[in-house]
Amino acid sequence: MKSFWKREIGFIPTTEWEPYCWVNVEIPTDDDKRYLFDELGVPEAFYNDIEDVDERPRIEFEDGWFFILLRVPYMERDSSFPFTTVPVGLMFKDDVFASICFYRTEVIPDFIQFTQRKGIIVSDHFDLVLRIMLSSSVWFLKYLKAINQDTKLAETRLERSIKNEELQALLRIEKSLVYFTTSLKGNDILLHRIKNLRNYRDTYNPELLEDVEIELRQAQETTSVYSDILSGMMDAYASVISNNLNMVMKRLTSISIILMIPTLVASFYGMNLPNGLENSPWAFWMVVLFSFLVVALVVRQFIRQSWF
Repeated sequence: MKSFWKREIGFIPTTEWEPYCWVNVEIPTDDDKRYLFDELGVPEAFYNDIEDVDERPRIEFEDGWFFILLRVPYMERDSSFPFTTVPVGLMFKDDVFASICFYRTEVIPDFIQFTQRKGIIVSDHFDLVLRIMLSSSVWFLKYLKAINQDTKLAETRLERSIKNEELQALLRIEKSLVYFTTSLKGNDILLHRIKNLRNYRDTYNPELLEDVEIELRQAQETTSVYSDILSGMMDAYASVISNNLNMVMKRLTSISIILMIPTLVASFYGMNLPNGLENSPWAFWMVVLFSFLVVALVVRQFIRQSWF
């Protein structure tokens, strides 16, 4: 689905293309694809690169077109693997600027609302690219907070668990952090290449460029810290799960020993041999009492040794 946004005080929606407007395409249809190729003249190779979910961040220049591919965070709560990153392609030439993403992310709509709320005026194509990169870095930090909350929840469950589901949840979170780390490093390299473009580096807004660098660096450092903490936590909780299992097995073994004592006493008494109690009317209760006393002594000894 494509949408058109005019550059005024914040981005304003419009129904058709006009010079220097932003054409945003999310989950492109066949009609959107034909419009990009036939009406805007977007190179087909750029479109195919964006379609590859594993494509790395980079900048290219071909036939007068600038092609910038960056990776943005993406969340799908209903999935078993909710946090990942997806490619977004930014292409511009003369008075044409288009963005393509094969997923519906929260980054672009939030960025448009932010420009409207703050009354931001975008001066040129590279200014828009830097602002989108800034917005993606902010969303990396937002999703990292959500990942931290999921980590705390899994940690709480792991304290009493002997199952692997919570540990597998931490493994999925660690995988998300690996994707975040790789994408942020790629975006950082992309930013340095954009910053060092010889013909354009004097036109950048220095404050905006500094903000992008700061947010990107903060997202990288936060991801690195969370990843290190999670790695240590997984090692620790793997031992915790093993220890919890050992405690359960120890309790079950203690219960088995306690239950075995009355069975053993009753087995001796039930043997078809003279035992001196066969004529006593109190024989049954004497056996029960003896079994109870032995069980009480064993339980007392187990409690003293902290087996319960």
